[in-house]
Amino acid sequence: MKPSNEPDLMRLYLRHCAVGFGLSAVFVTGLLWFDIARIGTLIAGSDIGWLAVFLLWFFHGTVFGSVQFAVTIMLNADDDDDEPRGGMMIPVPAAAPARATDRRV
Repeated sequence: MKPSNEPDLMRLYLRHCAVGFGLSAVFVTGLLWFDIARIGTLIAGSDIGWLAVFLLWFFHGTVFGSVQFAVTIMLNADDDDDEPRGGMMIPVPAAAPARATDRRV
């Protein structure tokens, strides 16, 4: 990778992290609004519910951003379909000596 491509890659990473944190905000809002597994009730009844909401948002944002970035990188991979893979297929003889088995009935 050339050093001139690094700022483009960093910009791509930050953009997808921002998208991931936006998706995380929507996800956590839906999680609390629809009270999935009564987590909204639990957080509303806690005195430090704001910390739980922040941690849910932050960690889901990290996961969603990472997945966004990984999918983008994998979709931009170059296809090397012009060259055959694995080289030439030449059969190689391999000696496999047989062992005598003890047959007791």
